[in-house]
Amino acid sequence: MGPVTGSAERRLRIAQVAPVGTAVRPGVGESVEQLVSLLSEELVRRGHEVTMFATGDSITSAELRSVYDRGYLHDEALWWDWQFSESMHVSAAYAEADAFDVIHCHSYPHALPLTPFVRTPNVQSYHVEMSPVVVSAFRRFEDVHLVVPSRFQARHFDGRPNVTLIPHGIDTSALPYGDGSGGYLLFLGRMIRDKGPARAVAIARAAGMPLVLAGPAEEHFDDEVAPLIDGEQVTYVGRVDPPERDGLLADAAALVYPLLHPEPFGLVVIEAMACGTPVVAPRIGAVPELVQPGVGGYLGDSPDRLAELIPRALELDREQVRASAVDRFDFRRMVDDHENLYIRLAANVATARP
Repeated sequence: MGPVTGSAERRLRIAQVAPVGTAVRPGVGESVEQLVSLLSEELVRRGHEVTMFATGDSITSAELRSVYDRGYLHDEALWWDWQFSESMHVSAAYAEADAFDVIHCHSYPHALPLTPFVRTPNVQSYHVEMSPVVVSAFRRFEDVHLVVPSRFQARHFDGRPNVTLIPHGIDTSALPYGDGSGGYLLFLGRMIRDKGPARAVAIARAAGMPLVLAGPAEEHFDDEVAPLIDGEQVTYVGRVDPPERDGLLADAAALVYPLLHPEPFGLVVIEAMACGTPVVAPRIGAVPELVQPGVGGYLGDSPDRLAELIPRALELDREQVRASAVDRFDFRRMVDDHENLYIRLAANVATARP
């Protein structure tokens, strides 16, 4: 194998297996799809031979392999049994495992039962909070190399071999720096109870500031959030595309992130900070690993105490907020860490061969 343009010592054949809910495209899509795209595009740029298993309407510089033309979020027939769709998708990828030096699956736990049947080094990323059943399964399959985005997620696997901590990354250069001139607080995310949109309204009212809610309306929205929207102090702009999202983040005085249920990461948090926008959030889940108090924002002991932190967050140096986020969360660091893991795993296999 010839030299590569990046830091790798050999050109690897890498399979990236995305979920098949929606397409993988640079700069757009859900958080998992964004991460898979950034990782794949940069690995290709560094000279690796990358094959992406994703929906047929995906856009990538890698070689694209597909079972389904589009994802189950856009196809009612597939959505009816979306878990079967994921299983068919990952099965097609793992059937070709011998063609790769490393296979990295991002499709929840659907590929885990297949891992004993492949010899290729297997990396798995689980991008949401794990159920006890999934945790137990990952503990049984110790040969699978598990990448976790936070110490919060890693807590499930104390003592388990083959666990690597690699925090998520974003393209910080694509996010605009903003001075917060919009003067509003922002809640950005899915309108579900666990993410706390109704709590965001209460925080904004207590702080005496206008609030913009942005994100798709989902469970309980009509009953719990819609009645709080008055179009003046509380405005709802619905689902936003990347340019709208970036503008909202850059112009916001602060991002309110009032989680009611812990999460293993939080891309919107680092996106906000990369725009210079401080974050106010409860000290739960992975949030304390993302937000440095007094640098990127402030953390409260509960969502009920967040309003009193708003004035302190507004006094932070927004240039420093951005500089710290760029230093810690630019995607090239994320790719470096994955690339080093892939190289090590491939080298171990080569060394083990007679």
